[in-house]
Amino acid sequence: MWLLIILVLLVVWAGGTYWYLFGKASPFSLESVRPPGPREFDQKKRDKVIKQGFSADKVPQNLDVIVIGSGIGGLTAGATLAKAGKKVLILEQHDQAGGCCHTYIEKGFEFDVGLHYIGQVHENSLLRIAFDQITEGQLEFQKLHQHFDTIQIGLGDEKREYTIFSGKTEMKTHLIKQFPAEEEAIETFFKIMKISAKKTHYLATLKLIPQWVSLFLLKSGIADLVSPVFRLSGTCATEYMNTLTKNKDLQILFSYLFYGVPPKESSVLINALLIHHYKRGAYYPKGGASEIAFHIIRTIQKHGGNCLVRAPVSQILVNEKGAAYGVKVRKGQEEVELHAPVVVSNCGVFTTFQKLLPPEIRARRDVQKRLSTMKHGRGSFLVFCGFDGTEEELGLVSTNFWLFKDNDMDKSMEEFFALSKEEAPDNVPMMFITVPSAKDPEAKLRHPGKSCMTILTMVKYEWFEEWTDTTVRKRGDEYLDYKSRFAENLFAWACTVFPKIKDKLVFQDVATPLTNMHYLGSQRGAMYSAEHNLERFYAEAVAKNRCSTPVKNLYISGQDVFSCGIAGALHGGLLCASAVLDHIVYIDLLLLKKKLKRRKARELAQMAKKKLQ
Repeated sequence: MWLLIILVLLVVWAGGTYWYLFGKASPFSLESVRPPGPREFDQKKRDKVIKQGFSADKVPQNLDVIVIGSGIGGLTAGATLAKAGKKVLILEQHDQAGGCCHTYIEKGFEFDVGLHYIGQVHENSLLRIAFDQITEGQLEFQKLHQHFDTIQIGLGDEKREYTIFSGKTEMKTHLIKQFPAEEEAIETFFKIMKISAKKTHYLATLKLIPQWVSLFLLKSGIADLVSPVFRLSGTCATEYMNTLTKNKDLQILFSYLFYGVPPKESSVLINALLIHHYKRGAYYPKGGASEIAFHIIRTIQKHGGNCLVRAPVSQILVNEKGAAYGVKVRKGQEEVELHAPVVVSNCGVFTTFQKLLPPEIRARRDVQKRLSTMKHGRGSFLVFCGFDGTEEELGLVSTNFWLFKDNDMDKSMEEFFALSKEEAPDNVPMMFITVPSAKDPEAKLRHPGKSCMTILTMVKYEWFEEWTDTTVRKRGDEYLDYKSRFAENLFAWACTVFPKIKDKLVFQDVATPLTNMHYLGSQRGAMYSAEHNLERFYAEAVAKNRCSTPVKNLYISGQDVFSCGIAGALHGGLLCASAVLDHIVYIDLLLLKKKLKRRKARELAQMAKKKLQ
């Protein structure tokens, strides 16, 4: 009798598991991807898609999902849900959709604000398949030069320069050539990179299976027996690097892709994952970063949804049972209520829980507990520079430059962020330079004879806090003078790399944390959202940081779900869609990947057969 009961339970469990994994229709298909159409250069036609202003009559009837924020996380979640049959509305507070993927045009120059380059979009990669599905094959990528990054450490005669190459074997080989005495350390670090590439999906799985199962696997030690990824994610980068090498320059290279967190407070696995991201090549979207939002929105519209801008959400509506059922949108002096059974927030955990939820919901212990697991991220500071002249005339290249005044990143970041407001502009310790006009082959067509550059560094929000309540572009002379001090020092440093640009500068715009707050809706101007510190990547913290929230029917998407950057935010969107659908869409993507691989093999076999005939 007991044996029969156990067998029945096993059958029920197996059947339930199979239904959960494979029982629901996939939102993705080979048929939805079509050859890329001609690029749309007509700005008026583009604006109808990415700058469609909010009005009640443009809201689709019988909404299934409302998404707050049109960054890549919100767009990915929205497009995936739309392809699964949901009617989706995306609401954006800015006058252009895209979040950090939008571009802006000023005085004939086009600047990217957040997407500077992206990796892992080579043929048949999971990320490329995801992009193809949510844009229906309309997004194209330009592969950049194999030498995609240069790192300079020190100033003047003490400056050392190192180069990073892409390539399955070339990346490691090239690094060993530059550090021949550190081959063992480099080999070990590349083993961590391999683990990060092959096993990070185990960390994502912690968010997809029931939380009690995840915590049981972690606390029992079973997870550690399966893979070292769970231990490495919570391992301090600096401590680990110190066991590999005493060479401070090499340690910088192991953590050079800075995101506001010094190595002593970051995860070695995440730093390794960021470098591995470009191992198979660095890419840039043809037509510029705004192509991403343009094509994803058209996918959402095709399935009956829409994306509306100038639609600031003032509140998430929560009923007496504690479930979200819609939002309030400010329209002039009025507020418009929009209802849907599911609300997805892509505007970060702090904005979601501290500003958008009703006061009585914010005060709940479970909401406060969720907030306590995150810290505010560092603010970002960007200088947008426009030049008269082509890249050839100005000596500009598609290679990115990462500049460090010192090879002790922990010390330099600690000292910099401890400076007073007055001292900070003259003592920036590191910065990043990107030349989008040299990356996009179509930039010459859209803006002939012009080149543009973006310079980025991290700053403290507190240095700009006194101007928080002022209006954008009307913050006063003191604010302009203060941010200009940063910009002048950063531009002068950039001129040491590209000396020909000094006399060709005809336009410059500066974005502070306050600018990011206004245009991107980012809390305290943090481009990478909540801080990506070590505590956030302890395996148990990863398991608990889910897309679902203490408020029923309210979900989180974007960089706060898993990791930073465009790819990290996109995966946040896929994880969110999985939670909303109660269906792991990654399985659908993996099955699609197998189909594509088989199709490619058949095509190659047919080509080989024709050659023999």
